[in-house]
Amino acid sequence: MRRSEFHRAVTAEFGGRGAALVHDLTLPQLGGRTADQALADGVDPREIWLALCTETDVPLARRHGVGLLEPRRR
Repeated sequence: MRRSEFHRAVTAEFGGRGAALVHDLTLPQLGGRTADQALADGVDPREIWLALCTETDVPLARRHGVGLLEPRRR
């Protein structure tokens, strides 16, 4: 997962409150860092996404595949 995919996934799942969650919510799985801090520290965005999903109780069915762009049609 790239950073851009991470941010798309956050927006898709959390809408307008996504930015606040990424900035303010501390994630125990990431040593008490926020998603923003973990990104700045070089943590894999996929790991951050999964930690965010766990902390906010996102159902398993919505944790995979979000954030990806639709394939281009030829």
